[in-house]
Amino acid sequence: MDILSDAIAVMRTGEPASNRLSVGTEWCYRLAPYEGAGFHVVLRGAGWLLTEHRDPLRLTTGDAVLLPHGSAHVLSSTPDDHGAVPFEDAGTSTGGAAEMLCGKYRFDRSRAHFLMSALPDVIHLPADVGAHPELHAAISLLGTELHGAQPGRDAAVGGLLDLLLAYLVRAWLAENPGGGWPKALRDPEIAAALGALHADPARPWRLADLATEVGLSRATLARRFTALTGRPPMAYLTWWRLTITAQLLRAGDRPLPAIARQAGYSTPFAFSHAFKRQYGVAPAQYRSAAKHGSGEELLRDAKPVHQGPRVRA
Repeated sequence: MDILSDAIAVMRTGEPASNRLSVGTEWCYRLAPYEGAGFHVVLRGAGWLLTEHRDPLRLTTGDAVLLPHGSAHVLSSTPDDHGAVPFEDAGTSTGGAAEMLCGKYRFDRSRAHFLMSALPDVIHLPADVGAHPELHAAISLLGTELHGAQPGRDAAVGGLLDLLLAYLVRAWLAENPGGGWPKALRDPEIAAALGALHADPARPWRLADLATEVGLSRATLARRFTALTGRPPMAYLTWWRLTITAQLLRAGDRPLPAIARQAGYSTPFAFSHAFKRQYGVAPAQYRSAAKHGSGEELLRDAKPVHQGPRVRA
């Protein structure tokens, strides 16, 4: 199973939004925090990214930057945020000194996968020759589509934006192999264990079954899995099952017993009890809030309240 694809899919709540920004020689725009991940791709020219907890970051043609947690930031022609105006008030300058593709992916952070939560506030991938060719190919194609008016342009841009997100996170994983989730996905046995749990979460897994599946002892599997992912295997499985059910509850009208069975719960009561422990509300209440605009506040407040033992990854 593709853990990264699952991690992205379970959080997504809509299509990515994007704007092409063409600016002159002096400009400074402030972007407020939001529920999602922000991205910027420099199509032409250069600029600076300013955030609260790091030095100003120089961006040049072909660079891509992802802000996975929707952090507030400033885009500027100089390494200074003096006089920044809201991004919503940004003008456009035809043939200006710099051109960027700016946008965001909409995420439901109550279903944030631990892999995505482990990403840094800023992922910067410069346009190094030979590095991450698939990412820079996607950026090149985006630039071509945005400057043209060929049939199917909107569909192509939407697909390329989805590719961009996967490629940005994949590139960060490749460049940070030292520990945590990047190492977990490279560890053959731990990656196999994660794949087995994602492939069949409804299976009545026991630690012994999973250990046999990947060819490790129970103690070794539990130790390595916990050290790299931050959760013991069975606690991770419980969390993943309930994260899937939250997605199903928001996405459709399947009966609760069917959702319970898909997540591996023998009865709706057992499912409802486990769901309420993690999300703080009953499944039916969660679904109702998702269907009605008046329930968005409830969903924002429905934070996971129990996820099993936590270990720093």
